[in-house]
Amino acid sequence: MEKIYTIPVNDAYANPDGCPLCFLKNKSETDYLDYYLGPSLMEPDTRTITNKTGFCPDHMGKLNKREANRLGLGLMLHTHLQDVKSDIGPKLSKIAPAKGNFFKGRDGEYKANLQKLADKIDARVASCPICEKLNYTLDRYAKVIVWMFAHDNDFKNKFANCKCHCLPHISTLLRVCANDMSQNDAADFLPLLSNSFDSSMNELIPDVEWFTLKFDYRNTDKPWGNSKNAIQRAMRLLSADRSDFDEKQGKAKQ
Repeated sequence: MEKIYTIPVNDAYANPDGCPLCFLKNKSETDYLDYYLGPSLMEPDTRTITNKTGFCPDHMGKLNKREANRLGLGLMLHTHLQDVKSDIGPKLSKIAPAKGNFFKGRDGEYKANLQKLADKIDARVASCPICEKLNYTLDRYAKVIVWMFAHDNDFKNKFANCKCHCLPHISTLLRVCANDMSQNDAADFLPLLSNSFDSSMNELIPDVEWFTLKFDYRNTDKPWGNSKNAIQRAMRLLSADRSDFDEKQGKAKQ
């Protein structure tokens, strides 16, 4: 019998295309983008978080593409900018060294302060509540996957028939398997994961090669086969699914 937390996993493994964890990630990411541009943006707790963290460049871009609530995005950015200014501005204004010769050893202190402030700025730019929620959610889904594999024979068959897991999410499954799965279950789970990886690679490598060979004028009139979208499929396998990996089925140069 399905439980509320197993339904999304079963849906993901029923999807015939791509990595099931990418399917779960994209669905969760859409929900979180809607959440932060929805009524929650006026909740004090949410604004306290977004004022401090902002969003990473990737999710900033995705929020910008959602034109349903441009006002909400503007309100969040306005108070976030104020927080950044009050946090970084005073430190940046005092970071410059005095001119003239340094006393012995003081130049090292000044350079260390530059590095410290640079690290602080990098951390602020990279911080993102959507990333944090996605990482937590995907970890929970991975735990559900290994639990279902051990306890649900129907799901075990679905997992065995899965065509592909992307490389980043293979890593996710390996870590959860190491922490949450018995050795006996892992003995069944890991060969299936390996088989799907080998099958994906054995199909993809020739397709990418044929994509490149189609740029040779001698192959102009030969059929593309499955290679026309091979570049996008390769990027998805290596890097997980992203909206900027949308397929562009251009023709090879003539």
